Amino acid sequence: MATRTHDNGTTEGPRRGFDPAPFPKPPLSSRLMRATWRGLPARRYDVGWEPGLTVPAADGSPLITDHYFPRADGDFPTLLVRSPYGRGLPWSPMYGVLFAEQGFHVVLQSCRGTGGSGGAFHLWRNETADGLATASWLREQPWFDGRLSTVGPSYLGYVQWALAAEPPPELRAMVVQVGLSDPYALFYRDGALLLENALLVGMGITHQHRGLGPFVRAAARMQRRMRGVVTAWPLRRAYASALGEEVPWLDGVLTHPDAEDPFWDGASQARAAEAASVPTALITGWHDALVDQTFEQYGRLRRAGCESALLVGPWTHASALQRGWPEVFAESLAWLRAHLCDDPSGLRPTGVRVHVGGEAGWRDLDAWPPAPAATAWFATPDGRLTPQPPTGRGPLTSFCYDPDDPTPSLGGPLLSRTAGPRDNGALEARADVVTFTGPALTEPVDVLGPVSARLSVATDTGYADVFVRLCDVDPRGRSTDVCDGLAQVRTTGDSPSRVTVPMSSTAHRFLPGHRLRWQLSGGAHPRYARNPGTGEPPATATAHTPTRITLHTDCALSLPVAEPAPARGRAGSTGAEDPGDQFGQ
Repeated sequence: MATRTHDNGTTEGPRRGFDPAPFPKPPLSSRLMRATWRGLPARRYDVGWEPGLTVPAADGSPLITDHYFPRADGDFPTLLVRSPYGRGLPWSPMYGVLFAEQGFHVVLQSCRGTGGSGGAFHLWRNETADGLATASWLREQPWFDGRLSTVGPSYLGYVQWALAAEPPPELRAMVVQVGLSDPYALFYRDGALLLENALLVGMGITHQHRGLGPFVRAAARMQRRMRGVVTAWPLRRAYASALGEEVPWLDGVLTHPDAEDPFWDGASQARAAEAASVPTALITGWHDALVDQTFEQYGRLRRAGCESALLVGPWTHASALQRGWPEVFAESLAWLRAHLCDDPSGLRPTGVRVHVGGEAGWRDLDAWPPAPAATAWFATPDGRLTPQPPTGRGPLTSFCYDPDDPTPSLGGPLLSRTAGPRDNGALEARADVVTFTGPALTEPVDVLGPVSARLSVATDTGYADVFVRLCDVDPRGRSTDVCDGLAQVRTTGDSPSRVTVPMSSTAHRFLPGHRLRWQLSGGAHPRYARNPGTGEPPATATAHTPTRITLHTDCALSLPVAEPAPARGRAGSTGAEDPGDQFGQ
C-alpha cells in the first residue's frame, strides 16, 4: 500500500483497515441526553463507540481513552478532547456523540490521575507531554488520516493551549470554548485570592471524574460547608472539610499569591498564542469567569498573525454550554469543517461577533476591541457621576470595610450558578458600598471595549482591596451589573495612593432613560477572599482588622464609548439563571 502525503506536509504510512461495524453504540445515558437537545444540526451518521483504550503517556502512565466515530466507510478527521472531569456526562454526548455524528473521529481522554488514567494529576505540569504522546499514538491508528483538531471548554481549553505550545504537525485547528490559559489568573486578581473559583475548581477536579453519584454527594457537602470554609481564619486548611480531603495542588495555589513565585513557573500557556500558527476559534461569554483570558489570547493570536475568530455571547461559564450550546456548537462545527474538511460555507463574514447587552442584539466586527475613544466620568461628593472633571481636590467620600461582615459578592463573572447580571439594589443599600450615578440618558450610549477605573485612595491600616463595578440603572431604579474589577491598595499615612483597576471588557448599550452607575466597595466575598487589613496573605492570616477607605476627588471611570450602530437580531437569554455551578459544566 502506498504512503500518502497530506496538505500540512505530514506523511502517512500504509493504511490498515478499520471496520466500524462490530463496535457498540455510545452509552445509553449519552444517547438519552442527546435526544433532549433542540436547535442542533441534523445527524449525518450513526455513531460507534470504542471505550477503554489505553494510550501510553511519555512516562508510560496509561491514559484511558474512549473513541467515538461515524459508522460509515471513508476517511474522517479526528478531534482530540482531553478532560480531567471523566469521560461520561456531559462530555460523552456533547463531544463524543454530537461531533461523531457530524463526521469526525472523537478521542475523549481522561487526563493523568483522573478517570482511571495512571499517574498523579497536576493542574499544569503534564499536559503538553501527555498531549504529544497522544498525538504519537494517533499516528498508529488505522482510522487516523492525518487531520487533527482539538476542541473543548474550560480546563479542556487549557490542554489545547498546552499542546499548541509544541504543536504536532497534524494539528490543523483549535476551538477553545470558555477556556483557561493561565491558572494563576483563574485564582488571583492583582494578588487577591479568587476564593470561590479555587474551591469550585478544587471540588470539580477532585470529584467529577469519579462519576455522577460521588460528584453529586461532593457538591452537596460543599454547599453545606461553604460558609464555614470561606469565613475561617486561616483559610488554608479549612477547604478540606468541604472537599472531603486535602488536595496538594490546591494547597499550593492558596499559599503562593505572588505571580512571580517559582511555584507558577510553566503554568501560563500565553506563549502558545504568542507564536501560534494553528487557526483558532475562541468562544466566551460576557459573564464567564475566564472571559479576560479569552480576550488576552485573542489579542496575542492577532499580534502573531494567526487566523482566529471570536464569539462572545450573553453567557456565564455554565450557560455557554447549556442555553448557549446551539450557537457554541454551530460556531465550533463551522470552524472545524472549514479547516479540516475544506468547507468554509458555515464561517461568519467577519472575524468577531459579540452580543451587545441592553437589548441591542448581536454585532459583527472585524476585530476586538473596536478601539473607540475613551470617555472619562467623574464622581462628585453628592453622589453624582458626570463627564465634567472636578474643580478641586480632597476627600470625596469614605466607608469602612469590616472583614467580620464582608461586603458580599453578587453576580458578575463567576463559576457558580449565581453568575451573570443581577439586581444590585440590596447590595448598594449597604453602608460599606458607595455609588455615583449619572443623569438619565437622552440617547443610547454604546460602550464597546475594555473598561477601567483610576482611583485615588487612602486607608487607615495601609492595606485594602477596592472593588469597582459599572451598572446600568433602568427607569424603575433597578441597578444591574455590567462589568467589574478589583485591585489591592497599599498606602502610607494619610496620603492617597493612585491605582488603575481593569474592569474587564463589555459590549453594552445604555438605553435612553437609563443611567450609568459606578459602584465601589472594599471587596466581594466569597468571590474574593477577605482582605484582613494587616498585610498578611488571606490564606494564612489569623489576625484581621476593619479598614477605613477614603476616596479622593480625582477618581475617574474610563468608558470606551462607540457610535451607536444597528445590531443584528434581538438579545438572547443571559443564561444567568441556569443551574450547574461547577467548573467545566
